[in-house]
Amino acid sequence: MKRLTVPRIGKRIAIAKRIGIAKRIGIGKRTALGVGAVLLAVPLAATAIISTAPARAASVTQARPARATSLAYPTQAPTVNWALSGTATATNEESGDPAPNAIDGDAGTDWCTSSWTGTLTVDLGQVRALSDLGITLDAASPSASATIELASTAGNWQQPRALENIALDPGNPMYFPLPGGTQARYAELTVYSDTGADVCVGEFRAYGPDPAAEGMDLGADLSFTPQELAAGAQFSYNGQPGTPVTIMKTAGANYVRMRLWVDPPPGYSDLAYDLALARQVHAAGMKIYLDIMYSDFWADPTKQNIPAAWQGQDLAQLTATVRSYTQQVISAFAQQGTPVDMVSIGNEIRNGILWPIGEINCASGTTCGGWDNLAQLLKAGVAGAQAGNPGGHQLLIVMHYDQGGDNALSSAFYSQLETEGVPFDVIGLSYYPFFHGPISAMRANVDELATQFHKPIIIAETQYPWTLANGNSPLGDSTGDFVWETSQLSPGYPASPGGQLSFVTDELSILAQVPDGLGAGLFYWAPDWIPGVPWEPGAGIGSPNVNLTLFNFEGAALPSIGIFQNPAGVCERSNPASSPCVIGG
Repeated sequence: MKRLTVPRIGKRIAIAKRIGIAKRIGIGKRTALGVGAVLLAVPLAATAIISTAPARAASVTQARPARATSLAYPTQAPTVNWALSGTATATNEESGDPAPNAIDGDAGTDWCTSSWTGTLTVDLGQVRALSDLGITLDAASPSASATIELASTAGNWQQPRALENIALDPGNPMYFPLPGGTQARYAELTVYSDTGADVCVGEFRAYGPDPAAEGMDLGADLSFTPQELAAGAQFSYNGQPGTPVTIMKTAGANYVRMRLWVDPPPGYSDLAYDLALARQVHAAGMKIYLDIMYSDFWADPTKQNIPAAWQGQDLAQLTATVRSYTQQVISAFAQQGTPVDMVSIGNEIRNGILWPIGEINCASGTTCGGWDNLAQLLKAGVAGAQAGNPGGHQLLIVMHYDQGGDNALSSAFYSQLETEGVPFDVIGLSYYPFFHGPISAMRANVDELATQFHKPIIIAETQYPWTLANGNSPLGDSTGDFVWETSQLSPGYPASPGGQLSFVTDELSILAQVPDGLGAGLFYWAPDWIPGVPWEPGAGIGSPNVNLTLFNFEGAALPSIGIFQNPAGVCERSNPASSPCVIGG
């Protein structure tokens, strides 16, 4: 993710905070280090809701081949929000806030009643096994209560006792566990405004198991783990000590992503550093996703610097160097018994790699020059990776683009790769809502890319804040956070562990229902980069990432560590006395 583009950028951020222009100083674009009664009828499935038959959802992603995962908590298939694949209608709605907004996967788009009462109906399309329901009421809505009924055949409504007269909490994601064996196609949600004002529902969710989702790649970039441990950081999960690698495995991850620099400052991610981390990852039974940056330090769309040892080489020489270097790297992992399973040839390569030789120059829009050189270098990286990969081991090649919320740019980039004949297996996107727009834009992008290119898609990097506080301050560090004010938040997702959990699990549900089962996985960026380890060496330098982690400032896992689990189950474990369940700040 984030790469700081100038020395001592923490001071620049501090100044920018005071004048409100941080997004314009090179750190705000993901390039920075790398911020009465209202009746809602929601049809879920109408007939007998409670069934004694095994609760197993029919998958909408059967095309995805099943792969073994290391999910620890789910006892059956991972859960997804089946409402995303349903339809919604309403008896009334405000202009601009129609019923489908309540099930579009984005809690920032609302269905609003046009009076103090209204009915929303959601049809899941078929009877689904359901484990939980979820609701996010718009933060600006009046306080309200609700009643929910379920049915597996139209009109045959039944109401679990826990879904009667529910107090809703505007702005906070809420979860409602269902009795075991619940099956339904329809749901009916009746809300009662406490003031008589219109009520707006940001998202209605109907969670159930999806067997096809078992094949998804679920992981995190843990490149900072060795540095954090060397600096004395201590991590725990439910009070039990562990390392970020073992904790993420316990929480449901099956992959670890790690960056690789050619010759970085001492203590940062070089080959020896990554090989040691890979041994920990392999011992934990997890796969390895290697992000090769082809630079001595941070590389991203604002900078792709040629390593010092490669300076002065022309295109032909750099091509040979890229191939041999990549082969040596991939071979080194294999030789120690920790072969790489997935590799990015360059990091966020929207503007190319190894500038100026491999730089892409865009005069305007999507019209760019320099592609022949870049394609030659990328092909060399692919060839080197394949040459270093041991026989019989599957190595997936990723091309990593940073504009996960922009389909026009993403489509143009991958189209050009195909035109140039660059071979790759996986589309990898960075998606940070505070840089790349609402989650609905991400959904539109991944759905379109799957339809156009017919390749698996991963979110290679993503994050969301759990607080707006700056954990660097107690350490005397002036480095500001990437996200520090409410205007940077996505509507419907508060800066809390609950908001964080809700956002990422919404992402996963979207990916699980990408056309043809091509939503392949998600990687959370730097969940363990807590205060104490700087983005570059030096006194008074810290991390702008500390409020985007899955651990608090002291290293204790937040409830949002459960991003790969059923969010309702996570909520119930973290706050068992809450009914309905809400994870607060």
